[in-house]
Amino acid sequence: MSRQLSVILVLIFAVLLPGLNSCVDISCTDETTAFVKTGLYSYSSGAKTVPDSLTLYGEGMAVKVYDKATITQPALIPLKDSADYAKFIIKINGIADTIEFIYWSYPHLISKECGYSMFHTLDTVIFTRNNIDSLARVNPNVTTQNVENLQIYY
Repeated sequence: MSRQLSVILVLIFAVLLPGLNSCVDISCTDETTAFVKTGLYSYSSGAKTVPDSLTLYGEGMAVKVYDKATITQPALIPLKDSADYAKFIIKINGIADTIEFIYWSYPHLISKECGYSMFHTLDTVIFTRNNIDSLARVNPNVTTQNVENLQIYY
């Protein structure tokens, strides 16, 4: 009887011990949202500049991403994970332009603790030229890394 009890205890520990190890609470500390990182530049000097105010909101969005804000570079523009098109109104120093993104999204595993995030690849960027002179797409891969995707010259 003692031998059977020992075998049962060994089996119980063999089954439960790995499960106990996986219950360790490790929180996610990684960035999990991929934004289009946009640098703002002076067209005349080519230098990175911070506008006096920046307002940015998506067409049909109730909440503004930036509302007459003074920002630190880069400006972060969110894209919808379930869409392949987004249109934003951007006001740099009170002058409005639109920026339209055509893109595709794909899931990317951040880590076991953080799970998946949606990354994007910019296909086309269309913009108006009221205040924006030009726009450069420097990196089409929109990820959680701190890498500039667009340069707006105004």
